[in-house]
Amino acid sequence: MSKPLSGIYAALMSGFADNGDFCSTRQNAIVDYAIRQRITGLYVGGSSAEGGLMTAGELLEQQVIVHQKCKGSGKTLIAHVGLPSLKESIRLAQHAKACGYDGLSALPPHAYPFSHPDVLDYYRQLSAATDLPMIIYEVPLRTGRTSTTAQMVELLALKNVVGIKYTNTDLFGLALLRKHSPQATCFFGFDEMFGAAAALGVDGGIGTTYNIIGGLYTAIFAAAWASDIPRLQTLQHISRDFVEALLKVGVIPGMKLALQQIGVDCGPARAPFNLVGDNPQQIIRDALDKPELREWLAPGFM
Repeated sequence: MSKPLSGIYAALMSGFADNGDFCSTRQNAIVDYAIRQRITGLYVGGSSAEGGLMTAGELLEQQVIVHQKCKGSGKTLIAHVGLPSLKESIRLAQHAKACGYDGLSALPPHAYPFSHPDVLDYYRQLSAATDLPMIIYEVPLRTGRTSTTAQMVELLALKNVVGIKYTNTDLFGLALLRKHSPQATCFFGFDEMFGAAAALGVDGGIGTTYNIIGGLYTAIFAAAWASDIPRLQTLQHISRDFVEALLKVGVIPGMKLALQQIGVDCGPARAPFNLVGDNPQQIIRDALDKPELREWLAPGFM
């Protein structure tokens, strides 16, 4: 039996106008492309959405727009609601519940160097604010701290908490977490390493590049379950090469550029994000022109 919310999710990007305002038309364009892919669903309002640069009001509006656009698509929707303010996080969670989202997720509080008891209390109150299943988040890159296995197990025992998004390159830590919380739905968050995590038995992935080649990760996931290691390696190399190109130009603005180049009117990244490096347009064009990557673009694009 599959675990709650398990599967492959695009960490949905946000649509902005040229002046940086949130744009519902461009948000719909991003969603329209995403739901054409062979993925389980969308993870809305997280880091890939530039959620840390958006107001709570914009995130509330985004929840409504995405839910309405996804009606009838069969996609599962997880709302990321983790803001530094617990009050605002609860507001987002309850709004997502009212909209009809299937689950919630949240970064731990990250504006200050909070202690584990602080994080535990934050998740305890947030997960109790609705009856939706909650996915917690381990991401030292964002929070500046690494949780111990025991701390993550304690968080996973909270009411309504059903799983974790594990965005950490420590695969031994991932294996220990799987051992000590086998009931939890475990998502992996580093796209370029997803095949390794899939081989260790995670229950799905949530990632930025899934916005444009989400079906690739569904195929990697299937190869892991079929124990087809050669195919897994071949597919993972496609992800590796695309991520390498994005790192040269900046991941978020690079993804926006990639979407634009395949014909998705997504708008720019929000300031202070900017493209970096020499000729980022050509770097992304070269990455997209690779036949092995083009195979995974949604039909009708590029």
